Amino acid sequence: MSASKVAIALGSNLGDSIATLEAAIKALERTPGIEIVIVSSWYQTKAIGPSQPDYINGCVSILTEQEPHSLLQILLEIEREFGRIRQERWGPRTLDLDLLLYDDLILETATLQIPHPRIQERAFVLVPLAEIEPNWVEPVSGKMIQELVKVVDCTSVNLIGNG
Repeated sequence: MSASKVAIALGSNLGDSIATLEAAIKALERTPGIEIVIVSSWYQTKAIGPSQPDYINGCVSILTEQEPHSLLQILLEIEREFGRIRQERWGPRTLDLDLLLYDDLILETATLQIPHPRIQERAFVLVPLAEIEPNWVEPVSGKMIQELVKVVDCTSVNLIGNG
Protein backbone atom coordinates (compact mmCIF):
# COMPACT_ATOMS: atom_id res chain seq x y z
CA MET A 1 0.00 0.00 0.00
CA SER A 2 1.31 3.47 -0.79
CA ALA A 3 1.48 6.11 1.90
CA SER A 4 -1.24 8.72 2.24
CA LYS A 5 -0.66 12.35 3.19
CA VAL A 6 -2.56 13.33 6.31
CA ALA A 7 -2.97 16.57 8.27
CA ILE A 8 -3.48 16.40 12.03
CA ALA A 9 -4.30 19.29 14.36
CA LEU A 10 -2.83 19.29 17.86
CA GLY A 11 -4.12 21.27 20.81
CA SER A 12 -3.70 21.49 24.58
CA ASN A 13 -4.70 23.88 27.36
CA LEU A 14 -3.99 21.90 30.53
CA GLY A 15 -0.57 21.30 32.07
CA ASP A 16 2.65 22.04 30.19
CA SER A 17 0.95 22.24 26.80
CA ILE A 18 4.03 22.69 24.62
CA ALA A 19 5.81 19.75 26.27
CA THR A 20 2.66 17.64 25.84
CA LEU A 21 2.29 18.58 22.17
CA GLU A 22 5.95 17.87 21.42
CA ALA A 23 5.72 14.52 23.23
CA ALA A 24 2.58 13.67 21.23
CA ILE A 25 4.50 14.32 18.00
CA LYS A 26 7.24 11.97 19.24
CA ALA A 27 4.55 9.35 20.01
CA LEU A 28 3.26 9.69 16.44
CA GLU A 29 6.81 9.40 15.13
CA ARG A 30 7.32 6.12 17.04
CA THR A 31 4.15 4.64 15.57
CA PRO A 32 4.79 2.07 12.82
CA GLY A 33 3.54 3.25 9.45
CA ILE A 34 3.69 6.96 10.33
CA GLU A 35 6.33 9.39 9.12
CA ILE A 36 6.33 13.04 10.21
CA VAL A 37 6.74 15.32 7.18
CA ILE A 38 6.54 18.79 8.72
CA VAL A 39 5.43 20.40 12.00
CA SER A 40 3.99 23.90 12.25
CA SER A 41 4.92 26.57 14.74
CA TRP A 42 2.91 26.75 17.97
CA TYR A 43 0.10 29.28 18.32
CA GLN A 44 -1.73 30.55 21.39
CA THR A 45 -5.46 30.78 20.75
CA LYS A 46 -8.58 31.69 22.68
CA ALA A 47 -10.67 28.70 23.76
CA ILE A 48 -14.06 27.99 22.22
CA GLY A 49 -16.79 26.85 24.60
CA PRO A 50 -16.84 27.09 28.40
CA SER A 51 -14.50 29.45 30.26
CA GLN A 52 -11.01 27.89 30.27
CA PRO A 53 -7.34 28.68 29.65
CA ASP A 54 -6.06 29.61 26.19
CA TYR A 55 -4.95 26.77 23.95
CA ILE A 56 -1.64 26.03 22.34
CA ASN A 57 -2.35 24.75 18.82
CA GLY A 58 -0.37 23.49 15.88
CA CYS A 59 -0.57 21.10 12.95
CA VAL A 60 1.52 18.28 11.60
CA SER A 61 1.63 16.75 8.14
CA ILE A 62 2.42 13.03 8.03
CA LEU A 63 2.73 10.20 5.59
CA THR A 64 0.99 7.05 6.74
CA GLU A 65 0.11 3.57 5.63
CA GLN A 66 -2.69 3.50 8.22
CA GLU A 67 -6.28 3.49 6.97
CA PRO A 68 -8.39 6.43 8.25
CA HIS A 69 -10.26 4.51 10.99
CA SER A 70 -7.15 2.79 12.32
CA LEU A 71 -5.32 6.14 12.31
CA LEU A 72 -8.19 7.65 14.30
CA GLN A 73 -7.83 4.85 16.89
CA ILE A 74 -4.08 5.59 17.13
CA LEU A 75 -4.82 9.29 17.73
CA LEU A 76 -7.42 8.48 20.40
CA GLU A 77 -4.97 6.12 22.13
CA ILE A 78 -2.25 8.80 22.16
CA GLU A 79 -4.78 11.24 23.67
CA ARG A 80 -5.56 8.69 26.41
CA GLU A 81 -1.83 8.18 27.09
CA PHE A 82 -1.61 11.91 27.83
CA GLY A 83 -4.56 11.85 30.22
CA ARG A 84 -7.33 13.04 27.89
CA ILE A 85 -10.71 12.60 29.54
CA ARG A 86 -13.77 13.45 27.45
CA GLN A 87 -16.18 15.07 29.88
CA GLU A 88 -17.76 18.07 28.19
CA ARG A 89 -17.96 19.20 24.59
CA TRP A 90 -15.26 21.80 23.89
CA GLY A 91 -13.99 21.50 27.46
CA PRO A 92 -10.36 21.89 28.55
CA ARG A 93 -7.99 19.07 27.62
CA THR A 94 -4.46 17.85 28.11
CA LEU A 95 -4.28 16.81 24.45
CA ASP A 96 -6.53 17.00 21.42
CA LEU A 97 -5.56 15.32 18.15
CA ASP A 98 -7.90 15.89 15.21
CA LEU A 99 -7.65 14.13 11.87
CA LEU A 100 -8.17 17.05 9.47
CA LEU A 101 -7.37 15.85 5.97
CA TYR A 102 -6.48 12.49 4.46
CA ASP A 103 -5.20 12.95 0.91
CA ASP A 104 -8.24 14.27 -0.98
CA LEU A 105 -10.61 11.83 0.71
CA ILE A 106 -14.18 12.78 1.60
CA LEU A 107 -15.53 10.30 4.17
CA GLU A 108 -18.51 10.35 6.49
CA THR A 109 -19.17 7.48 8.88
CA ALA A 110 -20.70 7.26 12.34
CA THR A 111 -17.27 7.69 13.97
CA LEU A 112 -15.22 9.70 11.49
CA GLN A 113 -15.71 12.61 9.12
CA ILE A 114 -12.94 13.66 6.70
CA PRO A 115 -12.24 16.47 6.09
CA HIS A 116 -12.83 17.54 9.69
CA PRO A 117 -16.37 19.02 9.68
CA ARG A 118 -15.34 22.42 11.09
CA ILE A 119 -11.97 22.86 9.38
CA GLN A 120 -13.18 25.76 7.21
CA GLU A 121 -14.30 27.88 10.18
CA ARG A 122 -11.44 27.31 12.63
CA ALA A 123 -8.61 29.84 12.45
CA PHE A 124 -6.69 27.91 15.13
CA VAL A 125 -6.49 25.01 12.66
CA LEU A 126 -6.18 26.93 9.40
CA VAL A 127 -3.35 29.27 10.49
CA PRO A 128 -0.86 26.51 11.43
CA LEU A 129 -2.03 24.33 8.55
CA ALA A 130 -1.53 27.17 6.06
CA GLU A 131 2.00 27.59 7.43
CA ILE A 132 2.98 24.01 6.53
CA GLU A 133 0.57 23.00 3.74
CA PRO A 134 -0.71 26.20 2.09
CA ASN A 135 -1.46 24.55 -1.26
CA TRP A 136 -3.34 21.51 0.06
CA VAL A 137 -6.83 21.57 -1.45
CA GLU A 138 -9.61 21.01 1.07
CA PRO A 139 -11.77 18.61 -1.00
CA VAL A 140 -15.25 19.77 0.08
CA SER A 141 -14.73 23.44 -0.78
CA GLY A 142 -12.19 22.80 -3.53
CA LYS A 143 -10.11 25.65 -2.09
CA MET A 144 -6.50 25.66 -0.97
CA ILE A 145 -5.81 26.07 2.75
CA GLN A 146 -4.12 29.43 2.03
CA GLU A 147 -7.43 30.63 0.53
CA LEU A 148 -9.57 29.33 3.40
CA VAL A 149 -7.41 31.04 6.05
CA LYS A 150 -8.02 34.43 4.42
CA VAL A 151 -11.77 34.33 5.12
CA VAL A 152 -11.69 33.49 8.86
CA ASP A 153 -10.99 35.85 11.76
CA CYS A 154 -7.40 35.09 12.79
CA THR A 155 -7.06 37.84 15.40
CA SER A 156 -7.10 35.39 18.34
CA VAL A 157 -4.36 33.15 16.85
CA ASN A 158 -0.92 34.33 17.98
CA LEU A 159 2.43 32.81 17.03
CA ILE A 160 4.41 31.78 20.12
CA GLY A 161 7.20 29.52 18.85
CA ASN A 162 8.43 26.82 16.52
CA GLY A 163 7.22 23.24 16.72
